[in-house]
Amino acid sequence: MTRMALDRDTSAIDGLWAVIPAGGSGTRLWPMSRSSSPKFLHDMTGAGSSLLQATWDRLKPLCGDQIMVVAGVLHAAAVRDQLPELDSANLVAEPTPRGSMAAIGLAAAMLELRDPDAVIGSFAADHVIGEPEVFAACVREAVAVAHAGYVVTIGIEPTYPATGFGYIRVGDPLEIAGAPHGHEVESFVEKPDETTARGFLETGEYHWNAGMFVVRATVLLDLLADFHPELAAGLRHIAAEPAHLAQLWPGLANIAIDHAVAEPAAAVGRVAVVPGRFTWDDVGDFASLGSLLPDVAAAPGLKILGEADLVLAKDTTGVVLPGSGRTVAVLGLDDIVVVDTPDAVLVTTRGRAQDVKALVDLLKATGRSDLT
Repeated sequence: MTRMALDRDTSAIDGLWAVIPAGGSGTRLWPMSRSSSPKFLHDMTGAGSSLLQATWDRLKPLCGDQIMVVAGVLHAAAVRDQLPELDSANLVAEPTPRGSMAAIGLAAAMLELRDPDAVIGSFAADHVIGEPEVFAACVREAVAVAHAGYVVTIGIEPTYPATGFGYIRVGDPLEIAGAPHGHEVESFVEKPDETTARGFLETGEYHWNAGMFVVRATVLLDLLADFHPELAAGLRHIAAEPAHLAQLWPGLANIAIDHAVAEPAAAVGRVAVVPGRFTWDDVGDFASLGSLLPDVAAAPGLKILGEADLVLAKDTTGVVLPGSGRTVAVLGLDDIVVVDTPDAVLVTTRGRAQDVKALVDLLKATGRSDLT
């Protein structure tokens, strides 16, 4: 995959290590995204690089070579192929998925041994982020707050009443040098219904929780030891004795970092937020993907990701992904989603895009895991 050069006026941040959790199978983007080839390995925007490569390019000016990727064993080879600059010592292969806390925590435990003062920034491999200079400035503020002992989350300023994201309630401002926009976090809120989400936006006190965290590695693990001591001990044991990974990993708690550390730490005043005033999308489904793609010049409202010459469309709006080499023809349909792959074809509407995961569940239940 050819990668595009990116110009950025940024400089490395002393002591910052980026941790890229590269997991999940992107089931709402099936059949393009599969467990064997998840969305972070794909070019989902037509930019010429995969989401993983774009994440690397965004973080490298801030961290230099201090980037660690945590991926499943199944995807480790593909990660190496896509990121030839990644030092082999900085690729952590999980034997099986155990949730974001184990993935990020193991990276933190390894980095804690290398540098007790290390600050880690965890940034997912499959998000689309714009305005790199704005992003970089936000990360710099987050690092300043992290040095003060906080777990820092980067909150995205909401643009509509989303029901698919968790929310962060913003508290009082912090007075920390280098972080003029830092605030305490009052609480994390689970995914709300639309009425509640609309109320959140009206108050101006809430940000979307994008799962981006910046924290000193030792602070993260010490907090984890307070809330989940066995998990913290297991991660530190593995970091000290890597040969024990296969033996200890299956027994670790399967929990997200939000539930394991962020939420309980917020309750005791240890979490801060820096607002992210950059465009952000988690590319969670085909409706989201469609919002990132430009319209076809001759067909307003129609988006195509892939070889446009393979799509024959008339009086049609929506998203079409031709991926099998054959022609896809669509006539007289609005807000359609068509995904054509060599072994499976998806046809739905953008309004049902969130429900695609149910088809993956159905395939698994009927013994067709070969397609998932």
